[in-house]
Amino acid sequence: MIVTKYHHEGQFPDLPALLTQLDGLLRSGEYILSAPVEQFEEDFAAYVGTRHTVGVNSGTDALVLALRALSVGPGHEVITVANTFHASALAITSVGARPALVDCTPDDFLMDLDRVEAAINEKTRAILAVHLFGKALDMDRLRDIADRHGLAVVEDCAQAVGARWAGRRVGSFGDAGCFSFHPSKNLAAAGDAGAVTTDRADIADALRVLRGLGQRTQNNHVVRGYNSKLDAVQALVLRHKLSRLDAWNDRRRELAARYSQDLSPHAAVPPPAGEEHVFHLYQVAVPGRDAVLAGLTAAGIEAIVRYPVPIHRQPAFADLSLGQSFPNAEHQAANTLCLPIHPDLTTAELTYVIDRFNEAAATTRGAHR
Repeated sequence: MIVTKYHHEGQFPDLPALLTQLDGLLRSGEYILSAPVEQFEEDFAAYVGTRHTVGVNSGTDALVLALRALSVGPGHEVITVANTFHASALAITSVGARPALVDCTPDDFLMDLDRVEAAINEKTRAILAVHLFGKALDMDRLRDIADRHGLAVVEDCAQAVGARWAGRRVGSFGDAGCFSFHPSKNLAAAGDAGAVTTDRADIADALRVLRGLGQRTQNNHVVRGYNSKLDAVQALVLRHKLSRLDAWNDRRRELAARYSQDLSPHAAVPPPAGEEHVFHLYQVAVPGRDAVLAGLTAAGIEAIVRYPVPIHRQPAFADLSLGQSFPNAEHQAANTLCLPIHPDLTTAELTYVIDRFNEAAATTRGAHR
């Protein structure tokens, strides 16, 4: 049996209706910032619970443009977590600022909020809060820290679309919430796409100018902007899927509960769950991780490691002296892997993954006795 990270067969319910819409769009020629984009922006803002959504080309662009809109730039520092995806730190450096890293916690591997306040100094301009693997940070506490120090908050929601903290969806707490709709994500485009959510009219206005080459009106370039627009094809795909997202996330929680119940308790340390988690990834800690991963790969299971090299050890950031003491991030990088989890995963596939994982973990455990 072959079990892959992603299936896309079930991602297009009522495909004929979508194809009819796409046919009409392609014949119209209205591909850039047209009605489908505006309609998706309205629907997504309502879903997240914000006043505005601004569609952009990718999740990375969402982060860059959000930081620019908040006037983060050279001479500033932005606090973020050491075990995030490369794009979180890349966006900070792309606007000329410096990432100030803090470690993650040892249990859910989210940003350790106990360490955030100590990282704040006179250069700190913002906190980039990463909702990693599908689980939301404690945004009440993080928002309190930021407000007391006069800092902006940017939420990196790339892996957590639909997740909630205290009943509110991620992307509604910060000055800006940044989303990726890469084909791997819980809400997946048919290509790359992203969006920024915000309650602030000034930020929404700045984002719209920035994404359109810095133009406020045609040929009136008021800032040095970007060419980063959500195209209408992707907006149609995303709007078609949005109403199904919560059901898909419910299925991910069901799969995660089964994993947590049936994985060998002698080898696996499952991630913390909860009804707010949307399980973009099912991250599990296991002794002898690389050997277990090799066993799963040999069995046709597309397990992956996220992320094997923390930000402070990435060669791209070597000149920034980001620090060396992030033991929990290092532990996650060396000891965790992600098992396949997506709404199309069948019961038979799930059972197969669990059985092969337990076998590989037992073999690895026995070899190290």
